[in-house]
Amino acid sequence: MLLLVAIMGALAAAAFERVRLSTALALNGAALDQARAYAIGVEGLLALRIDDLAAESPDLTNLEGNWNGTRRTIPLPAEGSAEGTIRDGGNCFNLNSLVEGGLATGLKRRDAGAQQFSNLMVVLGLPEPKARAIAGAAADWADGDGVRGPDGAEDEAYAAGDPAYRSGNTLFADPSELRAVAGVSPEIYRVLRPWLCALPVAELSPINVNTLLPAQAALLVMLDPRQAEVGRVRALLADRPARGWATIEDFWPEAAGAGIGRALDPMSQLQTRTAWFGLDLLIRFQGGEMEESALVDARSRPARIVARRWGSGE
Repeated sequence: MLLLVAIMGALAAAAFERVRLSTALALNGAALDQARAYAIGVEGLLALRIDDLAAESPDLTNLEGNWNGTRRTIPLPAEGSAEGTIRDGGNCFNLNSLVEGGLATGLKRRDAGAQQFSNLMVVLGLPEPKARAIAGAAADWADGDGVRGPDGAEDEAYAAGDPAYRSGNTLFADPSELRAVAGVSPEIYRVLRPWLCALPVAELSPINVNTLLPAQAALLVMLDPRQAEVGRVRALLADRPARGWATIEDFWPEAAGAGIGRALDPMSQLQTRTAWFGLDLLIRFQGGEMEESALVDARSRPARIVARRWGSGE
């Protein structure tokens, strides 16, 4: 009888532990779902703020209103909170500018994009041969063919890996995809990551000269590092008018003194209005935290979310 009681007690304890674990998992799952719902709600609020920016000045986006990079906190039930930040999502090197064309018609290498990427890496301190090789391999990664381009790398460069894999042959979905490109070491990726984005369009990086920060001067220097110099470009951005330049035509006379000429602006790459915004969210709820980043397309109203990433890891 004592042995039977001991066995039944052990079974009951094990069953109780499983019930407790199942209950905890269910509660955690519910809290996670609720946190995601709050994040999507905050996305909507921030998207409305982006619409307000466009309504206030349809043809001009500047830093008035202290919107760029300012963290806003919204209280949530159960002593939770949501923190959201809006930033200019186009002041970066668009990895998909390495190609041109469309998914239906075929993507091919864009020499101007590859040259700008190589220039940016040189400005950031990479040797020029290494920069050219990475830019060429990244262009081959995104183009739609299997033909190795100048300084590039196609499937044969990845076939001997462990595990073996193939090039993407389509637009970059996320900057972290660059880690799979030939020549990109973890150290190089850490240097490049703050400067990169993957807009869902095969267009040259749409840099807004009115919201570009002095610390981001390299994004203008990459247009031609032989003429432009980081220090002079930083000074240009630090001394820009309080409301920014009304038109890109107003920008050129001052830019010339920093070594940035009109000829270095292929297809009106430099702009005075922001078309893409980034959102960074941190949700604290029921003792846990959830991070999210999102990309907002503001080329038309209402602004809409076109990409999300959950979590802070790569």
